[in-house]
Amino acid sequence: MALALSSACPPPLRRIRRAGFRTSCSIFANPAQRSKRKLLELISEEDRGVRTQKDATKRDAIVDAIESMAVIGRSSITTGESLSSTWRLLWTTEKEQLFIIEKAGLFGTTAGDVLQVIDVNKRILNNVITFPPDGVFFVRSDIEIASPQRVNFSAVLRAKNWEIPLPPFGKGWFENVYMDAEIRVAKDIRGDYLIVDRAPYNWTE
Repeated sequence: MALALSSACPPPLRRIRRAGFRTSCSIFANPAQRSKRKLLELISEEDRGVRTQKDATKRDAIVDAIESMAVIGRSSITTGESLSSTWRLLWTTEKEQLFIIEKAGLFGTTAGDVLQVIDVNKRILNNVITFPPDGVFFVRSDIEIASPQRVNFSAVLRAKNWEIPLPPFGKGWFENVYMDAEIRVAKDIRGDYLIVDRAPYNWTE
């Protein structure tokens, strides 16, 4: 996908005292940074994907931006040690998570941070939805690194004293099509998309 630099930048040149001319935005930023900035701008007002459900045009634009990130990240390894982190949801198309986020008020609460907590060495992934001040719902998954970008998982709904496997979505995979020190972009076996950033804290059970 071609990137139109001129439309993303304000008037290109302005005089800086004692410094000649300087661009007022970074036209020399690498393609990954430009595409990442565009993606984050597209999702910034989407309430983690809740609003996007009713806007097919916006969804298509976001998916196109994700595919651009996938092209940039296609040769990278995104399943190594740096995948281990507490990841915080920025945007998704996953209906189950969006339903809980949107309808939490019906149960007298609001959804806080939605997290993916991954430990590559322990082969564990926890999908976590928090309900401040101290409520939490999470699904534990065992994971297996399948390729440089694909992670297989088997999920179990978990509470303090019981566990329930989750067919037909109990087993599946997701691919981290792009990952850097700040964000991760993934798509999964159901065709859903996920954009997360590294949370400023570590979640533990």
